Amino acid sequence: MNNRRTNIEVIADTLRLGEASKTEIMYSANMSYGQLQRYLDSLTRGGFIERGELSNPVKRYKVTEKGLELLKKIDSISQMLAQGGEPRKSYPRKALLSRMVRG
Repeated sequence: MNNRRTNIEVIADTLRLGEASKTEIMYSANMSYGQLQRYLDSLTRGGFIERGELSNPVKRYKVTEKGLELLKKIDSISQMLAQGGEPRKSYPRKALLSRMVRG
């Protein structure tokens, strides 16, 4: 069995933190620094998180309203799939969640 998390699971783990530094996100979401950079860049560009400055050079990342909406959608779909609910079209779980992220 594959124990690797999907991109969607990593994104959800990151959004669940609410507000955190890079180090806190990296350890809490259990990812490498390179992965962290890619996810933070993507989430920031998408408007799901915003970067703020706590003190120089400490940066904090905070989930936006758009990010909270995305997290709610991810959680809703994950719950529906766990309960055996069938979406209208039959997609593999990863593809279904990826469609939600893209909008």
